[in-house]
This record gives sequence, C-alpha cells and structure tokens, in this order.
Amino acid sequence: MAGLPAVGSIAPDFTLLDQDRENWELSKHLQRGDVVLCFYPFAFTGVCGTEMKCITSEMASWKAKGANVVGVSCDSMYANKAWAQQEGFKHTLLSDLHRTVVRAYGVLWEDLHVSKRATVVIGAAIDGRGRVKFAEAREPGKAMAWDDVLAKL
Repeated sequence: MAGLPAVGSIAPDFTLLDQDRENWELSKHLQRGDVVLCFYPFAFTGVCGTEMKCITSEMASWKAKGANVVGVSCDSMYANKAWAQQEGFKHTLLSDLHRTVVRAYGVLWEDLHVSKRATVVIGAAIDGRGRVKFAEAREPGKAMAWDDVLAKL
C-alpha cells in the first residue's frame, strides 16, 4: 500500500458523489482555491463528529483563506446525508464506496477497510494540476490540529 502523497507531488484527481448524490470533482474545485480533504473512518462516531463539527464552526476561517474543506469517508452518500442533516454540517461530505480515493491517497485502514483519519491540503499548480501542500495521517482517536492545517493554506 502506498503511503501519503509527498508534499509537492501531484494530487490524484478524482470524482466522488457528495451527500446530495452530486458529482464532486477535485480538479474543478481547485480552480476556486485550495482544497482540504479531511478523511474520516466512520460517520456518527465521536472524534469524526468532533472534527466535522469544527470544520463547520470554523467555516469562516477556511473561506477567509480561500479553502474548500470536504470530508471523505467510505460511508454511503445516504449515511453522509443523514449525518450532515442531524449535525447541521455546512460542508461537503464525499462518499468513497469503492475505496479508490483512500487507496490513491494512501489512507486505507486495511484492517477495517475504511479510511484512516488524515488531512491533505491541495493547491493548484501553475499547470492547473493539484499539488500536495500538506499531508498528515493520525491515530484513530486523534483529531487534526486546526491551526497547523490553516497555516498551510
């Protein structure tokens, strides 16, 4: 299994369904600014919920930096929608049912066949392709350090 993409490397492009069953394409969103991919193992769980709530509550900070923050998990788009509605999330949740993106980004938690907890910041390079600006995987119970991620934007 490949590890996290190196800083400066080309970010694998992808299209996934969001919680509203709409296509969400990384390359299109990079045209508007940096993208922060927040990989999480399971909807409706403690640390995952805390991270996603913080993303929503800090939306103004992310937008001020010109960033689009999205959650990515192997949960279905239906589970993601129910979770977003229940918790009032204001950001996009992407469904990687086939595990193609978690594999491409080196964050597949093999034992459980779900995403590890990880954050990848991607910016558009001069050639228009996404370039990794920051990548970090964390232990299951450890949430991201918001200030560290914001500083990479």
